[in-house]
This record gives sequence, structure tokens and C-alpha cells, in this order.
Amino acid sequence: KTLETSRLASPPPGAEAMVAELRRDDMAEEAGTIRDSVAFRLVERVLQSVRMEPFLIAPYDLEQYRMMVGTLDTSRTKNRDDEALYVTYLKALSEAVSKIDITYHHSLLNNIFAVRIWYLQRDTMVALLDLITRLAAVADQYLRECLQMLVNNFTPPIVERNEVPTWAVSRKKDIFSHLCGSLKTISDTVPLAPRMLRDIIDRSMPKLFDNKAKMISFVECMLGLDTDRMGDLIGAILLAKVVDLLTELDVNITWEDILQEEHDKGIFEMELEDLDADDDGDGFGQAGTKVCLGGNACAEKLDGLMVVVCEHLKSLDRQRLYKEFVILKTIFRASLLRVHRSKFAQFIMFYTCSLDPKTLGEGFAVFLTDIVTEKKEDPISRMSAVSYVGSYLSRARFISADTVVTILKKLVDWCVDYCDHQSKREATPIPNHQLFYATCQAVMYVLCFRLRSIMDYPNLKSDLFHMPFGFLFRHRLEPLKVCLPSIVNEFLRQAKDAGLVAAFVDPAAEDAIESDLSRTFGGINRLDMFFPFDPYLLKESDRYIRPNFEFWSMVKTTYSDDTDDDDDELEDLDAPEMNVGSLDDHVEIDINSDDDDLEYSMNKMSITPHHSFLHQMAMDSDGGLSMPARIRPSTSPPSRWAMSGESP
Repeated sequence: KTLETSRLASPPPGAEAMVAELRRDDMAEEAGTIRDSVAFRLVERVLQSVRMEPFLIAPYDLEQYRMMVGTLDTSRTKNRDDEALYVTYLKALSEAVSKIDITYHHSLLNNIFAVRIWYLQRDTMVALLDLITRLAAVADQYLRECLQMLVNNFTPPIVERNEVPTWAVSRKKDIFSHLCGSLKTISDTVPLAPRMLRDIIDRSMPKLFDNKAKMISFVECMLGLDTDRMGDLIGAILLAKVVDLLTELDVNITWEDILQEEHDKGIFEMELEDLDADDDGDGFGQAGTKVCLGGNACAEKLDGLMVVVCEHLKSLDRQRLYKEFVILKTIFRASLLRVHRSKFAQFIMFYTCSLDPKTLGEGFAVFLTDIVTEKKEDPISRMSAVSYVGSYLSRARFISADTVVTILKKLVDWCVDYCDHQSKREATPIPNHQLFYATCQAVMYVLCFRLRSIMDYPNLKSDLFHMPFGFLFRHRLEPLKVCLPSIVNEFLRQAKDAGLVAAFVDPAAEDAIESDLSRTFGGINRLDMFFPFDPYLLKESDRYIRPNFEFWSMVKTTYSDDTDDDDDELEDLDAPEMNVGSLDDHVEIDINSDDDDLEYSMNKMSITPHHSFLHQMAMDSDGGLSMPARIRPSTSPPSRWAMSGESP
């Protein structure tokens, strides 16, 4: 290396001679062939010559080598002739890779591996990538350097204001295609390449504070590898890295960020898709959904990445999409399912299922239900899964009523089995029944959205009416007194109108239900729950979710024909009751914790207010309180404990 450096200290004096030799045009028709053949022989001779002892190297060969290294230096400005010579050198080196040695040709290799192909002309880029693929095949030599060079070019140059220049945007698709093609060729040629590429991509992944343009370009190119055989080799790790990045961005968006534009009112007081002020027709009105996340860097990055991932999934054929779904289920089970602060990343599963409702959509519902009912699963995963399945069946417009009834039956049957088991022993305190109450609440939540559509099918209506709701809701565990009143009240109202309520509520006791619920709600052991598929607030990627998403204002309730105003009563079902404060605390959960720890963990997991205004009114009132449909977390007054300084 020292010897080579001393040789290259001065400018290449023989450049003119080399150009003249390459421009010989003795035969007009075969001029190109002559120039290439001369260049190939010359480059091979020069590479071989500089490997000898210094006193044995011909001065002419040394000059030619120095000129070749200088030509391959992309930091130098090149004219048209220089560019043509550059391409010729690259082609010649491709034919002479066996002569290249890291010991004698370090500067030459350094210039090759440092190239940013975004600045090269297309012919030059093609010639360089051909050289890279051939160098990678040299046994035990340059594989890692070649792969790293290709991965480094996943991101285009970033100019002022952290943006990709227009000329780079226009070339992005072509460059990504060539990069992915080269990586696939290397992986087909060198068995070790996929494993090494996984490691390189892992270390090169964008970080949380990298700019948006870099993140999006890197992930877009990376997902281009997730096809065919290459996808089979490294697709799982690629998707896992992408989901990890989405999740990291997601959990760094706090609810304070979302609500920052509406401090006094809160975004969850209104329907998000039906705002009257949507003058520009983009689906976002004056309430703040259009701007509430606009100033949040993490939200903007996440929004852009969601577009990239959805476009990738959309481009897959049916067979590849199914493989991706299987991989995504595994990733979801291992990571997303247990993430307590995730607000948007889980919609990747939602969108994937919407692409094939029959196979993937139903498969995801069954997958979640199996986690809920499987005793071997850890408690936190089961609690999270029941939240997911309830929210998913309620919001996914592509899920058929038949599938909804099938899943509800499984959940109700599990609840009944649980009650039977509890009847055989003395009832234990409420915290030990968290999963039971969460499942009951999920069933009622789904029926708030889907009961009317189920009633339209006589066979499904019959199946629903044969479910043992009477036994379940009149059991001594009293789920109607523990689940969130906003859900219970809406469920009872629709069930009563549909004739379902008579199966489990004594008509004489109907008037007392609300007051009983009011007195119970807000107790220390009250059930908390979150709804993972609440309305989607990211603007750019919203177009992938909205067409398949069921908003509350779209729901036809069993009583909707009675009055035009009833549809507005539970607008806040589109906005889960949130504990904004709890979302800012990162919680590590031990799956082997006891019941008290589980209750604490689930309370931290909740986005329901721990001390709502209902709690205070229930504590201070001796009589019944009619539960309103709306719960406004951002305007809830402090609890009695907070005001008094006492401990509960």
C-alpha cells in the first residue's frame, strides 16, 4: 500500500498516449472492437505489471496504472472523453478481475467501492455494477465490500432542506432496479452472500433521527429485494427490520403530539372522516386531523414509510402476498402484539388482510382468536389479542358477517367455559378475571358495529340468538357492571331493539341497569382496554386504510331508523378513551408476574382514562347516574385522590 501511494503521488503523465492508443481507428466498422480489445489487453498487462518488484515495472505501465486510478476517481470532473474512457476501463477491469489484488491495487479498489452511482451516466452505472458483481464472485476477497457498496447506494444524495433533488427522483426507479438486480445476481452466485447481506442491511438501517428522505429511499430499495428467490432467502429479516423501524417511530409519537392542535377540546370529540369543513375534499377537515401530526417529525416519517410498505404489499402477486402474510403474522406475534403504545404500525396487518379478505382477512381473525383462547399463551399476549380481535372485527369492512358470527361464537363459548370453571370454586377478585371481562367487552364492542348487519341474514341471526348471552351476562361475575359503560349502554340499546336483550335481561330490571353501571364504573378494579384499530390519523397513507375502514358514522344500528340523530350518539366510539399520561411511560412487563402485576401492567397498557369525570360523579353521587355515550379524556377533571392528595 505504501509503495502504491508513492507511485501515485504525481498526476498521470501518460494520459494522452493512452487515449491516443484507444482511439485508433484503422477499420471503421470494427473500430469499437479494436479499442476494447486493446484496452482489455493493456489493463490486464498493467495490473499484472504493478504486482512486480518496483525496479521491474516498466515506466509506461506505471504511468498507465496511475492514469487508470485517476480516471476512476469520481471526485474529479469528467468531460465526454473522460466518461468514455471511464466506461472502457470498467469493462476492461471486469474482464481482468482475477488480476486485481488488494495488496497492490488498494487505491484502485478504494475508488471503485467509493462510487456513488447516482452521479453516473446510465452506461457508466451498468458497467460499474457489472464489475461489482464479478468482484464479489472472487473467492474470499471482496464480497463484503461489494455488498456494502451496493447497500450504501440505497439512499440518493440529499440536498438542502433534507430533500432528494429532482434529477435523482426521476432516476430512482431505474437505479433501484439495477441495485436489486446486482444483489440478486451476487446472491445467486455466492452462497454466503444472503447471510452477509442481512448483516450489512441490519447495520445500515436508518435510525430514528435520520431524515425522512433517507428513510423512505432506503426502505423502498430494500423491499425491492423481497421478491422471488431473494425474498425466500432474506424476506423475513427485511420485513422484520421494516416493522421494527415503523414501531420505533410509532411509539415516539405521544398522544400529546396528536392533541397539540386542540388543547382545549381534543380531537376525539368528533367523527374524523365526516367533518363539515372538508372543503378541499381530501378527507381532513378543520378539526385538526390534517395538521395535528403535520409538525411531528416521527409521524411524517412513519406516514411516508407506511406508503412505501403498502405499495410494496400491493405490488405482490397472490402467492407472494400469502408468503408475506405468514411472515408478517410471525413478526406481529413476536413484537407488535405486545407493544402498548403502538397507534399506527399495526395497520400494516389491516391493509395486508384487506388485499385478500377471504384468505388473509379471515385468517388473521382466527389467528388472534386462537391466541385469546389458548391457555399456553402468556396473559399479556392474550389480553392484547382480544383487544385486537374486537377492534379488527368492528372496523374491517372487508370481513363478512358470517366470519364475525363464527369468531363471536368462539369468544362467547370461551367465556361460558370460563364461567363454568369459576362456578366450581369460590369467585375470586376482579383482577383475576381481566381476560374474561376484556373478552366480554370485545364481544359487545363488535356487536355495537355489526349487530344490524348480522340481523339482515336469518341464518346468522338464528346463530346469534342461540348464543348463551343470558347465562354469560347474568353470571355472578357480572361483566355488564365491569365493562366500559359507553360500550355496554350502546350494546344494550341495540340488543334491546333487536330483541336480543330479552334473552339475558329481566324486563323489570332494565331501568336499573344504567344506575348500577354508574355506581360500579370507576372503581379501583375497573376494567381498562384499548382498541388498536381506531381511526387512522396519518394523512398521506390514509388512502390505503380509509376505503376498508368502518367509521362509527357509517354504522347502521338496530335503532337507526327511529331517528336521524341517533347515529351521532356514540361518536366517540371512533376515539378510544385514552389515558394520555400513561402512554408516555415505557412499561416493561414480566409475563411471569402475578395477578396484581398483571392488573398494573394492563392499566398502563390502557388508553382509557383512569379517573374520568364519571369516576368523580359516581363517587360523589348517592343516586343513579345516566351514562353519556361520550367520554372526553382531554377534558376530564382530576380524580378525588389527586385533589385531596390521598391514596386510594
